[in-house]
Amino acid sequence: MSVLHRLPLMCCSQLSSSSSQSLLLQIGEAMLEEEAQEAEREKMKYMEENCAPLSIPGCMQELQELCRKLHKQIDLVDDERYDMEIKVTKSNKEIDDLKLMVQDLKGKFKKPALKKVRLSADAMLAALLGSKHKVSMDLRANLKQVKKEVKEEEKQTGDWRKNIEDKAGMDGRKKMFETEA
Repeated sequence: MSVLHRLPLMCCSQLSSSSSQSLLLQIGEAMLEEEAQEAEREKMKYMEENCAPLSIPGCMQELQELCRKLHKQIDLVDDERYDMEIKVTKSNKEIDDLKLMVQDLKGKFKKPALKKVRLSADAMLAALLGSKHKVSMDLRANLKQVKKEVKEEEKQTGDWRKNIEDKAGMDGRKKMFETEA
């Protein structure tokens, strides 16, 4: 804030854009430095209040007792940290649930981008009517079926030259009438 008091009062229109940008950058840099110094002072103040100066004892027993004491303090801090983490996760979950409820109450939803899907007519009807109704769009089933008469000549497969030689002349005509009758 001290940087702001040192600045002369000018209208924004009087400053050119490049000088106003550099001025804003200087102000921002000064504010960041002040915040960093303030955070360091608060950290040192907290350490002085909550942490006693470390005195390393000379004999082994005193050193072991100091280690036990530090381990107990570490355990207490870990318990508090774990409890805080649980509280934070619970509150985050509650916040998310409340956001969803608010969104539901507003009735405004983000519509997702839909992809174009190609479905057959059967698949579309199944999707619309559900799995309970099985409707098939088999158009060929509705058509009238016509049975074709298959002639014996079509059934016979073989060399056509043989058939012609057999039917040639009067003997061939006679055979033809005998097979049909």
